[in-house]
Amino acid sequence: MAKSVNKVILVGNLGKDPEVKYTPGGVAVAKFSLATNYRTKDKSSGDWVDHTEWHNIVVWDKLATVAGEYLKKGRTVYIEGRLQTRSWEDQATKQKKYMTEIIGNDLVLLGAREGGSGGGDSSSRGSSSNHEMDQRMPETEHAAPISDDDIPF
Repeated sequence: MAKSVNKVILVGNLGKDPEVKYTPGGVAVAKFSLATNYRTKDKSSGDWVDHTEWHNIVVWDKLATVAGEYLKKGRTVYIEGRLQTRSWEDQATKQKKYMTEIIGNDLVLLGAREGGSGGGDSSSRGSSSNHEMDQRMPETEHAAPISDDDIPF
């Protein structure tokens, strides 16, 4: 049987505060939206155009508790997880509906903490795989996006 990979890594900003609920068994689940941005070059005008993509994120258990306590609208966060698509029948239209979500299994808070002093970057890390808190993510340079017009061949 062939192996497969289902892994998502996103760095973006929260669109709203997480919504934390609990299952009947007491397991926490948090849902929130994450915005990521990219740029493309308009072929007709040559201008750069900014685009925003919204992602539905779901985290469970201890990670959901961390998300509910520390994540706020606008906060920059690193999410690692997998894609999952679920379906249901819309009762009003009797049509089958689909939603693809990222099931997060690692979460890193990026940027300055709320109410913190100084302008330095800090991060906190929470994970269902028992990572220690307050680990730093490596700094990366943000390169300009490449379009078909930028490729020399």
